[in-house]
Formats: sequence, C-alpha cells, structure tokens
Amino acid sequence: MLTAYLTSFAFVVLAETGDKTQLLAMAFATRYRWSTVLWAVFAATLVNHLLAVVAGASLTRVIPMDWVRLAAALSFVAFGIWEMHHDRLDGEDRRSGRSPFWTVAIAFFIAEMGDKTQLATVALAARYGEILPVWMGSTCGMVVADAIGIVVGVVLHKHIPARAIQWCAALLFAGFGLWGIHDVFPAIPWVTWTLLGAVPMLVLILYAVSRRDKVAAPD
Repeated sequence: MLTAYLTSFAFVVLAETGDKTQLLAMAFATRYRWSTVLWAVFAATLVNHLLAVVAGASLTRVIPMDWVRLAAALSFVAFGIWEMHHDRLDGEDRRSGRSPFWTVAIAFFIAEMGDKTQLATVALAARYGEILPVWMGSTCGMVVADAIGIVVGVVLHKHIPARAIQWCAALLFAGFGLWGIHDVFPAIPWVTWTLLGAVPMLVLILYAVSRRDKVAAPD
C-alpha cells in the first residue's frame, strides 16, 4: 500500500511539472485568492482521480478518449476567450453570482479529463490493483505540483501588470486548446492548416472581447 502511494505521488508530481493543468492553476492564482484556487484544485482532483481509478477503463469503452480530449481542448479555447473579460476579480464574481471556487474546480476538472496525469492514474491503479493508495497518492501529487504553480502565479501577479498577465493567460489557454485539437487529429493535414489559420482569427476575437469589456466596464 505504501509503495503504491509513494509511486503514485512521485509519478504525478513529475508528470504534472510543466503540464497545462499546472499552468492553469498558475493562471487562476493571478485572478483569484490563492487559497480558493488550491482548495478548488484539491476538490477537482479528488473527484477526477477517483473517477480515473474506479471507472477509467470502462469510461473509455463508453466514450472514446479522443472525444474526451477534444472536449477538453475546446474548453481551453473557451477559457482563453473568457479570460479576456474585464472582470474585477473576486468582487465582480460575487456581483455576477459566479463562485470563484466552482469556476476553478469545474475548469480544472474538465482540463484534467484525458490528461496524462489522469491516464497515469488509471495505469497505476491497474498495475497495483489498489484504489485508495493510488487515489490518495495521485491527488496529493497533483496538489503539491499545482501549489508550486499557484506560488508562481501569486508572485507574477505582484510584479507584472494585470493586463499583461490576462493576455498571457488567455493566449496560453487558447494555445493549449488548439494544440489539443491537433493532438486528436495528428494525421490529418488540413486540420493542421485550419488550426494555423485560426490563430490570427482567435487573437482578433480575444482583442474584440477585451475592447468590448473595457468600454462596458465602469471606472
């Protein structure tokens, strides 16, 4: 049991380092309170990795993993566009009825679907045949790795203009989304060219959303 826990913990920490979900946690830490982001990451990972160790293998028989990965990639593009809204962080979320915790948790849960850390959790559970230690080990590993990303996000928020961080986060989300779509259809040339052509259009959409919200936002 201890071996399964430690192996899962170490493997997920290494796999998550530099991964898109760690960067997602970093980006959210520039937008919301760090403790809210960390608890949301913990809750989303707890549920997601429980799904991975209990039903991961059967899920792929019902829903093809390519469809899961495609949905996650499209959601990243949506996150990028949403990021450009001229929100007033936690205060704006309270006024509009959005919960920062659920915003982060749902986004993180979707982003983790079909990700390498989720697939690694499925493989580790199959290898050791133990649900609890693999579940706890992979969850703790994700929280530790993403806590590092959150710390980086907090530091960036203090030293870099908020507008620059917003653009970087939006482009990061959208870029991961386009790359994820490409990964689902790597052998189809026209998909690659279509995605390359979509890049300037997506940048224009981000700019348009940014300008619209800037004009509409009260000073």
